Amino acid sequence: MNHQQTRSTGDGALLRRYEYEDGWVVAADLGADAVNVSVDTVGETAIVVIEGDGEPVESEFELPGEADSVVVENGVITVEGQR
Repeated sequence: MNHQQTRSTGDGALLRRYEYEDGWVVAADLGADAVNVSVDTVGETAIVVIEGDGEPVESEFELPGEADSVVVENGVITVEGQR
């Protein structure tokens, strides 16, 4: 397993990427207060929208390939794909 970790500056999400022989996992910790989160993937990009008070906040991050599944639970986004 190959593990890469990136922390955005400021209040950004903690982003981790795990690579295995047969696939990969990218996890982003948005924080427990991120309740209204939606994620869409287009090609090798994940688009994240967080709804809250005021205008929605949109962000995106690159994936190592096309996503097979996306799960959002307790403020953590988990995206998985195959090699």
